[in-house]
Amino acid sequence: MDLEILGLLAFAAFFVWVAWASVRRHFQEPGQLPPGPRRWPVVGNIFQLSWREPPHLSITKLARQHGPITTLWLGSMCTVVISSGEVACEMFKNHDVVLAGRKIYESMKGSYGNEGSIITSQYGSHWRMLRRLCTMEFFVSSRLDAMKGVRSKCVDQMVEFIQDASAFGSNAIDIGRFFLLLTFNLIGNLMFSYDLLDPKSERGANFLYHAGKVIEFAGTPNVADFFPILKRFDPQGIRRKTQFHVEHAFRIVREFIKERMETTENGYNEGKTRKDYLDVLLEFNGDGIGEPSRFSSTTIDVIVFEMFTAGTDTTTGTLEWAMAELLHNPPILKKLQSELRSTIGHGRKLEEKDIESLPYLNSVIKETLRLHPPLPFLVPHMAMTSCKMLGYKIPKETQILVNVWEIGRDPNTWDDPLQFKPERFLELNNMDYKGQHFEFIPFGSGRRMCPAVSLASRVLPLALGTLLHSFDWILAGGLKPEDMDMTGRMAITLRKSVPLNVIPLPYK
Repeated sequence: MDLEILGLLAFAAFFVWVAWASVRRHFQEPGQLPPGPRRWPVVGNIFQLSWREPPHLSITKLARQHGPITTLWLGSMCTVVISSGEVACEMFKNHDVVLAGRKIYESMKGSYGNEGSIITSQYGSHWRMLRRLCTMEFFVSSRLDAMKGVRSKCVDQMVEFIQDASAFGSNAIDIGRFFLLLTFNLIGNLMFSYDLLDPKSERGANFLYHAGKVIEFAGTPNVADFFPILKRFDPQGIRRKTQFHVEHAFRIVREFIKERMETTENGYNEGKTRKDYLDVLLEFNGDGIGEPSRFSSTTIDVIVFEMFTAGTDTTTGTLEWAMAELLHNPPILKKLQSELRSTIGHGRKLEEKDIESLPYLNSVIKETLRLHPPLPFLVPHMAMTSCKMLGYKIPKETQILVNVWEIGRDPNTWDDPLQFKPERFLELNNMDYKGQHFEFIPFGSGRRMCPAVSLASRVLPLALGTLLHSFDWILAGGLKPEDMDMTGRMAITLRKSVPLNVIPLPYK
C-alpha cells in the first residue's frame, strides 16, 4: 500500500512539473499578456468556467470583466479571447499572417495528419494551394451560377419531404432535421452529382451518421487538449472514437471515387454537361514544383469529408435559428411573408434571381447571423510566432478565440443588441458578412475566412424564403411564441437546445 501511495505522489509531482514546464516559457519572454482572471496552479482558469452553461457564455462573462482582449489559461493552453470589433480589426488588418496558424485539437489529429485539410492545415504553401482550389474552382461565381439548378432541386426535394412528413399539415415535424437533410443532400449533389438521400441507397444514411458522430466528438471538451501529458493516453477516448467514424466515412468516399474512375475509364462521362467537385479533384493538375501533380486519395478523402462536416452543421443551425426567431417574433414573420408573397406572387416558386429584390429576407438572414453565429469563436486561430498586439505579448502557439458571438451583441455597436430586429440591416444596407465590417464577422475575416461564404449567401435565403413562401407555420403542442426556449447548446457549432417542432400548413 505504501508503494502505491508513493507511486501516486510521484505521478502527481511529475504531472505538476510537466504542466508548469509547459507554461513557464510564456513568462520567460519579455512583455505582458493581455489581462485576465487570476489562474490556479496547473488547471489555470478551467474551474472559473461554469460547466452548467455553454462555453461561449462562460468565456464571455470572464471577457466582459477583463476587457475586449483577455487571457485565459485552459490548463496549460494559453488562450487570448478577442471580444470587440475594434480588436478584431487590429488582429485581421495588422496581424493576420502571424495569427493565421491553426490550433489543432486532439480529436482532429488522425493518421492522415493534416493532408488535404483546409481547416487544420497550418498557414503556408500547402494551405494556400488548397485555398486557391476552393476560391477558383469550388466557390467561384461562374461555377456557383452553373449549379443553381442543383440548389433549386434540393430545396424542392426538402419541400416535398416536409409535405410528406407533415401529411400536409396534420403532423408536427422537427424542422431542423429537414434543414440537415437539405444541406447534406445539396453537398452530395455538388460533390458527387448524387442524391445521398436516395431511399434505394444506404450509403447516404451511413455517411450522415458517421459525419454527425465526428462533429459530436470534435465538439466535446477534451482534457487531453488542456494537459499535454494526457495526450498519449486519450483518457476520454475522444480521438479514438473520432477516428473510428472518420475511417468509416472515408470508406464511403472511396466507393464514390472508385465508381467515378470506372465510369470515366469506360467513357460513361462523355457528354456530361457540367463538372462536379469530385471531377475537379480528380482532374487536378498541379505544377509539380510547389504543388503535387495529382491529389493523393487521402487528400481527396479529407477535402470531401470536410466539405460535408463544415457545410452541413453550420447551414442547418443558421436556418433553424432563423425559423425559431421568426416564430418567436410573429410580427416579423408576417412582414417577411408579406414581402415574399407580394414579390413572388402565388403559383410561382422562389428563384435565386429573386433574392436581390427581397431586402427584408436578406436582413432576416443577417440578423440571425448576428445573434446566432454558427461558430461563436470561429475556428480557433494560433500564433505561429510571438508577436505584440495593442502593446500586449501574444506568445507563440497561443490559441486565439475571436468571440463573434459577443461582438455581435456589443452594446457599443448595436442598439438593443439582444433584440431580433432585422430592420437594423435595412438601415445598414451596405453592411455585409464578407469580412470587412469587423463588428459583423460571422464567417470570419482575413486569410482564414470561411471560403464558402458565396455559397451560403445563395443557399440561406433560398431555403428560408422558399419555406416561408410555401407554408404558413405554427408551433406544435399549442406552444405560445413568448414561451419558446431560445437557449443554445454548443458543440462545434451553436444549435438550439430544444429542437424546433412546428406544423407547416400549405399556403393557399
